[in-house]
Amino acid sequence: SKMQATMGKVIGVSKQGLSKKQPESPIGNFMADAMKAGAEKLFNKKVDAAFVNYVGVRSSFPKGDITIGLVYELMPFDNLVVLQQLSGTLLQQLLDKTAIDGGWPIAGISMEIKDKKAVKVLIAGKLLDPVATYTIANSDYVANGGSDCPFLKPIPQENKGYTLRDALIDQIQ
Repeated sequence: SKMQATMGKVIGVSKQGLSKKQPESPIGNFMADAMKAGAEKLFNKKVDAAFVNYVGVRSSFPKGDITIGLVYELMPFDNLVVLQQLSGTLLQQLLDKTAIDGGWPIAGISMEIKDKKAVKVLIAGKLLDPVATYTIANSDYVANGGSDCPFLKPIPQENKGYTLRDALIDQIQ
């Protein structure tokens, strides 16, 4: 079938394989970086940070050929990439939530986890400012309150029908 032919299509090569673990892993970093890069290109604006909920990382990449099928295994859901404008206070709340979970893949932010809180949070090399506004990319699932993030639900979303899987494929190619 055409779908099987597509699934077997090689779109890239992984020289050493990308493994999965918390709080940080090669596959998670790759996914978050792909989301951030894809979002910046698609929405044509600077994105401060991109988040991939850890439970959404479903597999890893072996060493060698990367096929469309492997991307579907990694991201079986049709999650859309959406942008939201968050205050620094809300962003801190989201980062604390990722800390409680033991760490999510995040691009654009460095931080430490201490007592299940996000500390020493740096965005583009600057300390998180509670009153600043940050543009973040997330999956529509998380933005709609999934993964225990109900505080994100009231925040308006920008959405162009672009899936995280699209972002991964674009990044690999």
